[in-house]
Amino acid sequence: MNSSKCFLHGLIALLFTLSSQVFAFETQQVSQAQLMSLLAAPKAPEFIVLDVRSQEEFVQGHIAGAVNISHDTLAEKMTQISRYKDAKVIVHCRSGRRAAIAESLLIEKGFTGVRHLSGDIKGWQQAGLPLVKTP
Repeated sequence: MNSSKCFLHGLIALLFTLSSQVFAFETQQVSQAQLMSLLAAPKAPEFIVLDVRSQEEFVQGHIAGAVNISHDTLAEKMTQISRYKDAKVIVHCRSGRRAAIAESLLIEKGFTGVRHLSGDIKGWQQAGLPLVKTP
């Protein structure tokens, strides 16, 4: 009976530790209003809006000024955004899954200002905010 209790307590401790590690990778959120303010500010601090959707999705409509690097090619194309290592990197995709993958990679590679756009592109559209289409 004692060994069962010890095992159960150990399992609970392990699960608690693992769950806290998962939440350690959660990035700070940037609201649509905050991003609109940054985009409109004439002297905004250095930042980049990183759209990690596919190029096909990007050309259908994206936030003005966003840089498109698909989440599955980000590791190979990291040098394209290396100058933003200490700046805000505001990441989004369609609904959040791919952005979370990209955010983890960016943090792992030493990017210090990684942020997540609340609601991603779906939230941006639902708020009626403008998108740019690329021919």
